[in-house]
Amino acid sequence: MFACTHAPQIHAVISPVFPASARAPRSAAGFSLLEVLVALMIFALSAIVLGSTYVNILNSYEAVARGNTRDEDVAFARAQLLAQPDRAKVEAGAEFDSLENRHVRWSATLASTAMPDLFTVTFLCEVTDMTKGGDAQKTIQTFTVLRPTWSDAAEKTQLRQAVRDRIAELQGTKKK
Repeated sequence: MFACTHAPQIHAVISPVFPASARAPRSAAGFSLLEVLVALMIFALSAIVLGSTYVNILNSYEAVARGNTRDEDVAFARAQLLAQPDRAKVEAGAEFDSLENRHVRWSATLASTAMPDLFTVTFLCEVTDMTKGGDAQKTIQTFTVLRPTWSDAAEKTQLRQAVRDRIAELQGTKKK
């Protein structure tokens, strides 16, 4: 009978490059200082980008609001022009104080067309914002409007006769 006299031997594997005292223990949890600094830098950059985006959006809203109020002032001045039945008062223009410390001044130049009671209007409106140092913003619009009350009686009669003559000429009833 054979008995085994040799017991198996277990050898511990120890790394010859790093001694056991130089290695970090496996039970240590947490981040290194470098990882924390990189994370803080990424957070700071993203906060800066989001903050500047938010400020730009607020500035855009304010600019749009200023433009809307200016457009409302111009529309009100144009409504004043169109509601005025007297040609002399239209050509003289008008001015008024609007909300939020703005001053509006408008004037118009009227030009008769070949049709009676039809006018080409060149409308100039200046909106001055007193809170911004009195800087005036000008708006010029040109449009055509039918206003019988602005017509001169003699000019209206002459234009109507010219229209009758053109119609008769097109119909072939007028002699040249």
